[in-house]
Amino acid sequence: MSFVSYSLALLLVSAAAIVATGLAQNSPQDFLKPHNAARTSVGVGPLSWDNNLEAYAQNYANQRRGDCKLIHSGGPYGENLFWGSGKTWTASDAVELWVAEKQYYDYRSNTCMSGKVCGHYTQVVWADSMSVGCATVTCNDGATFIICSYNPPGNVQGEWPYGH
Repeated sequence: MSFVSYSLALLLVSAAAIVATGLAQNSPQDFLKPHNAARTSVGVGPLSWDNNLEAYAQNYANQRRGDCKLIHSGGPYGENLFWGSGKTWTASDAVELWVAEKQYYDYRSNTCMSGKVCGHYTQVVWADSMSVGCATVTCNDGATFIICSYNPPGNVQGEWPYGH
């Protein structure tokens, strides 16, 4: 087998392994597409992918691998966390769940409905956030932990996420 044939075979096996493990469903584009669709729907410009934010997110996700707890990193970035078990969870699953919180957000009062959470949604559509980086890990118990880090951070007290 020639070097070129061997390299091509290795590339094809690697691509198949990525698809089989679901990592192909967690590419930067898989995170960006649902983020930017939500942002477009409220007139906010798109996020761009930031490899430094991705590295930050991956480092923190690796720290959560042992317990899979939804504990924020306390770092300098905006942050959305996701936990799921019982199936293979993808980037779009996590972002779609965050965006689904839109139903609980009242733009006029800039508040969430009583007893509801909407801060993940407002971070996704925060107009001043320009870049994002995300990471996914499979935790020791088989659950999925996903983190997206945003720069600059959103959800600034007293400010609207967009418009106003």
